[in-house]
Amino acid sequence: MQDARRTELPAGVDSVHNYYELQVFDEIARRDERAREDADFLADVACVALNHLPPRYIRHDVDMSFFLSPQEQEEMQKKVRKAVKDALRYVAERSNPDGA
Repeated sequence: MQDARRTELPAGVDSVHNYYELQVFDEIARRDERAREDADFLADVACVALNHLPPRYIRHDVDMSFFLSPQEQEEMQKKVRKAVKDALRYVAERSNPDGA
């Protein structure tokens, strides 16, 4: 039943996404070589990081740039860097239980 309702949605709603998603993926790729080579590790780190950030749903990324001050943009980037740093540590520790 739920699938039928999805097909009834108007075109264009698939552009709605969490602004932080791309920011988090970019930050992970910038920081960690393993994440660039291991899709499962990348996905796990992204999920952990995104779950520690507030949702910011938008239709177009440019909307965030237009409506945020430079200070707000920098604060969001700080949050992304911290969430990714913490998530990388968390996932790495749990994916390698012997600590090696």
